[in-house]
Amino acid sequence: MQDTDPLKLEVAQVAAALVVDEGLEYGAAKRRALKQLGLPPRTPLPDNDLVDDAVREHIAIFCGDTQPAELRALRELALVWMQRLAEFRPHLAGAVWHGTATRLSDIYLQLFCDDPKSAELSLIEHQVDFEVSRVTGLHGEAVDALSLRSLCKPINETIGVHLMIYDHDDVRGALRPDGRGRSPRGDAAALARLLEATA
Repeated sequence: MQDTDPLKLEVAQVAAALVVDEGLEYGAAKRRALKQLGLPPRTPLPDNDLVDDAVREHIAIFCGDTQPAELRALRELALVWMQRLAEFRPHLAGAVWHGTATRLSDIYLQLFCDDPKSAELSLIEHQVDFEVSRVTGLHGEAVDALSLRSLCKPINETIGVHLMIYDHDDVRGALRPDGRGRSPRGDAAALARLLEATA
């Protein structure tokens, strides 16, 4: 893990434990970490890269024997949903794509649709129960999220699957590498290659 402010490092380590052990998202985990450490709400927070390093370290120390199989099961389930939703150009993001997911992690798929209502209509047509909410999108704008539950048989967990709805043209900017040169999301072919590489 990179050297940094010792306080930020401590917040990142506490947040990482919350991410791995309770399935929290990074933002919520950082805020909860401040409370657990008795720090003021305005304390500068570690960036997501630092939390990501801490998450990987936490997994290696505490979950090295179970996490790889859980990650594979979640990636396989994600691929099933990506194949079902292929017409909407699904891309996988979040912990399942980045390799830090555990049995408590949700699956985040970004759909790039010609018609924003088409994915919703497809789920209704296939009698899939889902809830609609508004979340912050790729560029800070509000987008629809369709959330459903799906059984992941290998780990015997019901997993949240969240479908974020974007305009078809948004896919171009979505594939730019992040600050560390990593692809922030991948399509079904990229996910299939990841699964093959870790078989």
